[in-house]
Amino acid sequence: MKPRISLITLGVDDLERALRFYRDGLGLKTEGIVGKEFEHGAVAFLDLQAGLKLALWPRRSLAHDTGIAPTAPCATEFSLGHNLASPAEVDAAMKQAQNAGARIVKPAQETFWGGYAGYFQDPDGHLWELAWNPQMLPPD
Repeated sequence: MKPRISLITLGVDDLERALRFYRDGLGLKTEGIVGKEFEHGAVAFLDLQAGLKLALWPRRSLAHDTGIAPTAPCATEFSLGHNLASPAEVDAAMKQAQNAGARIVKPAQETFWGGYAGYFQDPDGHLWELAWNPQMLPPD
């Protein structure tokens, strides 16, 4: 399989609240909620980087589409990582997330691997890592 990940979908409990967090709080670009005319179709797509989008979709719609019964969410199943160009950028992004309503799980700090990182959870409990990894600096 040639990896071509173009969409990451997060199941959310409240689509409007999730949209406000990511669009208004974190500043991600979006056309807003689309697909409201379809049962289980309302979704919001947000721009991440070239060729990659974040989809916010109600958990009940994701469960319906997959045929999998909904279960209790678990924050440690995965995390989304956002690598920044400096520790100062990590601190600024962490503050922005907190101001948007994120729960800071682990304040940013020096890591055992020589970087700087911390974690927050969005309003639905999804875990994000904000990091400065000197071995994986972003191209821009």
